[in-house]
Amino acid sequence: MKTEAFPRYVEPLFRPPSEARSLIFQITVGCSQNSCTFCGMYKGKKFRIRPVDEIIKEITAIPERYKPTIDRIFIADGDALVYPFAGLVTLLDTMVETFPNLTRIGSYASPNSLITKNLDQLVILREKKLRILYFGLESGDDETLAFIKKGFTAEEMAQQAIKARTAGMKLSVTAILGLAGRERSLDHARATAAWVNLVNPEYFSLLTLFHRHNEEFVRQLKQCTRRELMLEAKEMLLHLNPARTILRSNHVSNFLNLAGSYPKDRDRLIKDVESALAKAAICPGFLDEVPEYEEEYY
Repeated sequence: MKTEAFPRYVEPLFRPPSEARSLIFQITVGCSQNSCTFCGMYKGKKFRIRPVDEIIKEITAIPERYKPTIDRIFIADGDALVYPFAGLVTLLDTMVETFPNLTRIGSYASPNSLITKNLDQLVILREKKLRILYFGLESGDDETLAFIKKGFTAEEMAQQAIKARTAGMKLSVTAILGLAGRERSLDHARATAAWVNLVNPEYFSLLTLFHRHNEEFVRQLKQCTRRELMLEAKEMLLHLNPARTILRSNHVSNFLNLAGSYPKDRDRLIKDVESALAKAAICPGFLDEVPEYEEEYY
């Protein structure tokens, strides 16, 4: 019996929560930047760009009966946008031709990958259905960015993000609560809010710092307690004033889930944090503990 062909991945494989229904093609392996000290996602991988022909074989090998069911594709790994432009165009064209009901393609996009594409190239990629980029800001605070070895300033990342938005791409930005530790917690919150106000991404998501192959980085921090993390989130919400942004904190690392749209839900979101603080205060010691969530999958 002939075995149906589906992509085989170099594990571990990551995708955003909103891409849960997407077919994933791993066009790069690892992350081209891979220097951020807080991030353990790709530390076990050596970055490489997979050959165009190899990926086309995976695309076209998807069984015919499934091709009409595919409406979303996510291209991996850490910042697939770094893929050379001509090759990326070929891959996107092949995906559009192969899957007749494809509505959009998504990708992670580091600042390191966005600088490899100019505005005209991003416009072309969007026309070929690369419609949403997931951008790890982490923090809008330059001191925090230097500490985590992000490799870019907040202003440099804003320029790249605005370029993507100018090209018509949707932008989903993530920042990390607790990343700056106790000493710069509120500075991190205010600067991150200011960055979001400037760029106005369609989506803004909060994660909470957690353990995943980043033990050395975590040991350097005076980690925030739950109280401090919630106050950091509240400070960020108080200073957020984007024109129109959907906010979420629904990652598994978060112990406080928030969901709303700016500016409509601003006051309600702030009250949600205040209410959570009041409820948590009933549990002795809970707010003064440092959350210890970690992933042990690889």
